[in-house]
Amino acid sequence: MPGQARRLLRSFAGGEIAPEMYGRIDLDKMQTGLAKVENFEILPHGPARNRAGFKWVNEVKDSTKRVRLIPFAYSAEQTMVLEVGDGYCRFHTQGATLLEASKVITAISQPAGLVTSAGHGYSNGDWVFLDDIVGMTQLNTRFAVVSDSAANTFRIKDFSGAYITTGTYSAYVSGGTVARVYQIAQPFAEAHLFDVHYTQSADVLSVVHPTYAPRELRRIGATNWQVSTISFVPGINPPASTGVATGGPGGGTPVNTYYVSTAISADTLEESEASPASAAALIDLTVVGNYVDVTPAAVAGSLRYNIYKLKTGGLYGYIGQSDGTAFRDDNIEPDMSQTPPESLAPFVGAGNYPSAVTYVEQRRAFAATDNRTQHLWMTRSATESNLTQSVPLRDDDAIVMPIKASQQNRIRHLVPLVDLLAFTVGGEFRIFAKNSDALTPASATPKAQSYVGANNVQPAIAENAVLYAQASGGHVREFAYTGEGLAGAAFSNLDISVLAPHLFDGYTMVDMAFSRTSTCPVLWVVRSDGVLLGMTYVPGQNVRAWHQHTTDGLFESCCCVAEGGEDVLYVVVQRTINSRQVRSIERLHTRQFTNQEDAFFVDCGLSYSGTATTIITGLWHLEGRSVVALADGAVVDGLTVTAGTVELPALASVVHVGLVINAELQTLPVSYQTDEAFGQGVVKDVNKVHLRVSRSGAMHVGPTGGRMVEAKRRTTESYGEAPALRTGWDHLNVAPKWDDDAGVTVQMRTPLPLTVLAMVLDVTAGS
Repeated sequence: MPGQARRLLRSFAGGEIAPEMYGRIDLDKMQTGLAKVENFEILPHGPARNRAGFKWVNEVKDSTKRVRLIPFAYSAEQTMVLEVGDGYCRFHTQGATLLEASKVITAISQPAGLVTSAGHGYSNGDWVFLDDIVGMTQLNTRFAVVSDSAANTFRIKDFSGAYITTGTYSAYVSGGTVARVYQIAQPFAEAHLFDVHYTQSADVLSVVHPTYAPRELRRIGATNWQVSTISFVPGINPPASTGVATGGPGGGTPVNTYYVSTAISADTLEESEASPASAAALIDLTVVGNYVDVTPAAVAGSLRYNIYKLKTGGLYGYIGQSDGTAFRDDNIEPDMSQTPPESLAPFVGAGNYPSAVTYVEQRRAFAATDNRTQHLWMTRSATESNLTQSVPLRDDDAIVMPIKASQQNRIRHLVPLVDLLAFTVGGEFRIFAKNSDALTPASATPKAQSYVGANNVQPAIAENAVLYAQASGGHVREFAYTGEGLAGAAFSNLDISVLAPHLFDGYTMVDMAFSRTSTCPVLWVVRSDGVLLGMTYVPGQNVRAWHQHTTDGLFESCCCVAEGGEDVLYVVVQRTINSRQVRSIERLHTRQFTNQEDAFFVDCGLSYSGTATTIITGLWHLEGRSVVALADGAVVDGLTVTAGTVELPALASVVHVGLVINAELQTLPVSYQTDEAFGQGVVKDVNKVHLRVSRSGAMHVGPTGGRMVEAKRRTTESYGEAPALRTGWDHLNVAPKWDDDAGVTVQMRTPLPLTVLAMVLDVTAGS
């Protein structure tokens, strides 16, 4: 029946809801969800705010090839983003690219742009960063590529391969520095980058792929990183030999007796492999007074040495320890419960390289070679690379075990969460210590927990859950610890995409990262079509709210690292710049700001702060593009980057320039308590919208699919002053549009913040 109604939307914590759910108005999430959340974030306590912009960091080394971003965190204060490309690795931190020590520039010619820097040591193809040049300031804060390199000079090219000519630049006067972008070689080819798995301990990143021998990336210093193949042997060398000398009265029936020795590390107490067998000691030790003095060869870094004697049957048993001097065997019976460690060497040759890695209970764990897709290997307790065992097995020996299941599904991920979890193509397994407090070769036991399966995207750990991409169907799942059950740890496995399948069906997930920032914890997922999905994740408050993010380009990779008290998102974005396809690394800017002019809401953007000016330079990465600026808090559009520069219509001292971000919210179909049908099945019109906002710029509001109107902001500001951000209610009459759903759309088209706290709709219903 016709009538008037008011609909209060007091929270948006349900996130984006799929159209297939529109009939389920009985669900709680339908009271807090939205039909579309594009370039908005959902805050855990209910508001929706447009995301901050992405700051441009640098172009990748070769824009014709994909790259992968991998986080490196030595501590909460020392983090790095690794740009892992085809055969190389570069480093970025705090929104900047890691550089080598700078060299002094003494001249730059015109028009050739020949740079003079004595003994620079650069090679053709190296990337360099120029700055602090007096006179030819057009080259300051610019990255370039070295060409025509000679002992003391070189020319520079832009990223497209064209020479940078300086004929139109100001003349060089003096000074300036040039610094090479730091990079190292690594073995992984472009085609394999997104199947690389990794884990970190302190300053060592373990990296695996089934096509390559496992590697370690070590940070030795700020600009000293090394990649090496992991050697799976004890951390201390064995004695090169074990010497023997017989003594005593002799007699009896002499027999050949053999010995080996091992070294014990002074730093870790780790035991080496055995030395070569000693020469035969021909003596009868049953004769009183006969003995053999056993002397291990000295090993650097050793504390002491274990001595083993050969027992019938081919095994050596422990007989005692030496401090490096001769150990006397006067017929000591060997202890066959302690034999010298023997190396397993499982990761040798094609088909024998692991594809998953993690740390668990002071062991480094590996899994799934091509030849043994369901096997796990864990190093000796408290060691990184020691894959040795003794006969019989001891508790601290390396662990080798297969997961027996109904299907031969490859292990794709190892994740420590209460117990060690193994995610295979077809199911999820818990590896726990049966009848023991610790994982040992005897206690390690696998037990199936669920049968869903994971794809090859490295999962993210959030609170007490593992968030991972499902093997088939493209959905994201939550594998969460739920407490202790009768059989030990209990886990649940939930599809957390179930209310937003339209964001996942028909796509695959290609990369994933989790931001732990307390104000808004978000799981970020790169979708196969280049859309970036976000999910605000606070499971304790039942908040799992999806939102989607687009830009003028395609997202390809993502990672999060801690910087400045927040977990910061870095992405690789493919864009078209000046008719060239480029891939750039960009950093999501903080949304925390005190003054309006500090708000950063442009993509691929850069900032200027200094003396008031109308000329903003250094925008070479946006050459030829139409851009928008926020200049001292005021929006300036209609700008085009020419020669790396834009010109503002008025002086400004704080300026952010970049690509516009179009952010949009759409409400779900209107329902209200008027009859048993809750207003469904009748045409409706929203004639007025009331929005409670916080520190927000001018937005556009209107019926979904209809004409939009702007919420004006200018009030009592002085001429030439930017309109102030608004906190409070906006009351807007909107254009009529009668339809079955009466949806409302809110858009932010300018580089300003918008936070919507609540929305009230005045609805007229037809008959």
